[in-house]
Amino acid sequence: MRALAGPLLVLAGAGTGKTRVVTYRIAELIRHGTPPARILGVTFTNKAAAEMQQRIQTLLRGSVSARPIIGTFHAYCVRILRRHARRLGYPDSFTIYDQGDQESLARGVLRELGGPGALSLRDLLQCIGRWKTHAVRPPEAEKLAQTDDEHWAAVGYRRYQQGLRCAGAFDFDDLLLCTEELLTGHAAVLREEAARFDHLLVDEYQDTNATQYLIVKALASPHRNLCVVGDDDQSIYGWRGAQVEHILSFRRDWPDAKVIRLEENYRSTAEILTLANNLIAFNKTRHTKVLRAARSGGQKPRIEQFPHETAEADGVAADIDLWLRRGGWEPRDFAILCRTNEQPRAFEVALRQAKLPYVLIGTSSFYDRKEVRDVLAYLRVLASSRDESSLLRIINNPPRGIGPATIEHLLQEAVQSGRSVWEVVSQPQHRHALPPRVDKAVRDFAEFIHRFRHRAQSMPLAECTRQLLGAIDYQGELNRIYAEPVERDARWRDVEELVNALAAYQDQHPGASLRGFLDDVMLTGQDFDDEKEKQLQRNAVALITLHSAKGLEFPHVYLVGMEEGLLPHRHSLEVEGTAIDEERRLCYVGVTRAQERLTLTLALTRRKWGKPRDSIPSRFLYEMIGRTGRPAAKKTAARAPHAAPSKRARKRQPRSG
Repeated sequence: MRALAGPLLVLAGAGTGKTRVVTYRIAELIRHGTPPARILGVTFTNKAAAEMQQRIQTLLRGSVSARPIIGTFHAYCVRILRRHARRLGYPDSFTIYDQGDQESLARGVLRELGGPGALSLRDLLQCIGRWKTHAVRPPEAEKLAQTDDEHWAAVGYRRYQQGLRCAGAFDFDDLLLCTEELLTGHAAVLREEAARFDHLLVDEYQDTNATQYLIVKALASPHRNLCVVGDDDQSIYGWRGAQVEHILSFRRDWPDAKVIRLEENYRSTAEILTLANNLIAFNKTRHTKVLRAARSGGQKPRIEQFPHETAEADGVAADIDLWLRRGGWEPRDFAILCRTNEQPRAFEVALRQAKLPYVLIGTSSFYDRKEVRDVLAYLRVLASSRDESSLLRIINNPPRGIGPATIEHLLQEAVQSGRSVWEVVSQPQHRHALPPRVDKAVRDFAEFIHRFRHRAQSMPLAECTRQLLGAIDYQGELNRIYAEPVERDARWRDVEELVNALAAYQDQHPGASLRGFLDDVMLTGQDFDDEKEKQLQRNAVALITLHSAKGLEFPHVYLVGMEEGLLPHRHSLEVEGTAIDEERRLCYVGVTRAQERLTLTLALTRRKWGKPRDSIPSRFLYEMIGRTGRPAAKKTAARAPHAAPSKRARKRQPRSG
């Protein structure tokens, strides 16, 4: 079917080559005369955007010099905001707050509110994040609030947004929310932005939240050349605002849309896909599709049951060790997929005991490390004096005689005079009642920032940063804080790596500004794919949660903890509605990560609060094996059982086939 114009929905099942569809379509549009600069492609990760761009250039073999615009939702929204932020009362040189900045601002809000102690920092930020992903602004949040905590959170939300505006900053969710406000509330902005492109393509459409949905609809409505690619069966991010309804109701929004189903799977064996198809068929609200294997062969999936979780971990580690000893496989060919963040602990112990290398996927981002955040805070203050979160982070870091009492005094001066903290710090006439020694320390700090702000505008960014680090003796500060030489060296290497990143950015973007670099850091720092990719490059067994496993594939997959309360998770069993459907989709994602061999494991007892309790095998096991022939299952005895399976557990377990 040729469909190069008009709305198009491509339902791309797991392993069917979804990214290939997007890239081939863009290349075909260009071959048929659409200028590359008139094509906008949007996806969710920087890695996916880079892969698309590279594949398109390969397909076109350099036949065109221009490139389509391809990036993440957040990256493209930054472009729009840089052009139009003033319409919303923000400066063009706005700052983007990361999680640490958000927490700092929210703490201040909670102090101002002085409300009930039950509203924690985490609760406030979760409420604000949930409202923003559903395109709910402070006035609407106050109307929607029902409980006391929600009312306090709504008041806090309003104060939080006021704090962002005063600082000339957007948080990560604001990049979407404020772009949507520009497009739906300012007709001139919509006309200008929509007129930039003739085609809009969206990857992973099933993962869009309410704000992203409204942005896509606004940009595509004038030309109607919208192509969305996704799989409702892999919509697993409802907890962070993704709404599977967007892909399910696509034809309601675009009645003339063409629909193409991709069902040929190039990843997994037919035996694995049989389980996947059986499982997902139990979700009634979905686009019907059945995955078909493009290749033959492979082993039958297995179900292994163990007396308890320690035996489960030992059994999986022993099985991996056995396959490695047989030869032909590397540790990187094996993955252990868990539903919760707590499950990996037992497997870490077992893998260590078996002397098997492993990597725990999902550790903190490079940009979350303290030393990196410290240096970035200096750079952000050089870029914008309104960034008070960063200013307060560095004003006495390293120590320069401006202690907590002085900082509190400066904050009170700023509040009482209606000025920014930087105005109070940098202008002596606004500082009062400070001891001469302390006042000199504040004045010296302000002069230091002024001096390096000038250097940042007149010399290469990497060189400016090197000089700044030398001036504050940051390496000496690391030596003072960390006693272990190994840790000191590792942290200083992180700082060096950041300087390297600055130099590389300048090489790739001649004439680059400090603000451009900081935008790039913020957007890539929120995208954990780069960190995940680095971890997966190690020749080690991957120990990973199901949510993090999406988009990956491994020859050997162990989907562990197949028990009621784990998968499906107990939270989904406690609420009515479609929560169990998302758990089923999550299990489906896990099953379809396997290329050659799939093992499903469960423990018949699992310790809770130190006591063994009977487990109930997951309903998903029954759903997978109940409609067609059952996978070969074997009962595995524990090496050192803590508790024998109960009669009830034995009755409920799936039978061996």
